[in-house]
Amino acid sequence: MPQNVLAPFRHFIRETRERPFIVAQLGQSLDGRIATRTGDSRYIGGAPSLDHLHRIRAHVDAVLVGIGTVLADDPQLNVRRCEGNNPARLVIDAKGKLPFDAKCLSGADGARRIVFRPQGVEGTLPEGVETVRLPVDAQGHFALPVLAGKLAELGFGKVLIEGGARIISLAIDAGIVDRLHLMISPVIIGSGQAGLDLAPIDMLRDAIRPKTEVISLGEGDVLFDCDLRR
Repeated sequence: MPQNVLAPFRHFIRETRERPFIVAQLGQSLDGRIATRTGDSRYIGGAPSLDHLHRIRAHVDAVLVGIGTVLADDPQLNVRRCEGNNPARLVIDAKGKLPFDAKCLSGADGARRIVFRPQGVEGTLPEGVETVRLPVDAQGHFALPVLAGKLAELGFGKVLIEGGARIISLAIDAGIVDRLHLMISPVIIGSGQAGLDLAPIDMLRDAIRPKTEVISLGEGDVLFDCDLRR
């Protein structure tokens, strides 16, 4: 393993008590796609990108995903490809669509499991899964800054937003993402789902230009470690 692949984790330090340090990760192709037009996304990244994702999980207290990621990929959200503890597993489920048998809800490893739902949205969950109620807007969406504050209240100092791209984009627009780990793999898809979809700008002077470290992960996979603190 190249020594420099551990370099990004020196930034993983909680800086405030109001919300945790938040890192978001996104893996995409050379042409900026995260899935084909049918939604197939396994696996755009090679083994080095997967290894890095698991290293991120091992360096945070909790990993957060939206319901779309669970329904599409049914991820385990644990640490298997490196040494380290399994983080708490958090799911945004504003409409109660989370399957009872979702892999991320398994309590076999003892990791904490939390589902965020608004008042009035129910659904049976496995024993030991916590439900945290948050308000939603007129469109039924959580306010992500409020969610970030709740994560701090729950005791999480470092959180990974693992997906999907829409949640990550909204979190960046909301200004709650401290680091973006964008992993580019040597594959050209040519069509399909694009990655980040941020609020539009008219002038390039308004573009986000983060301080960025570029790290080769191996086998052509490249990590762009972007500082998004504003």
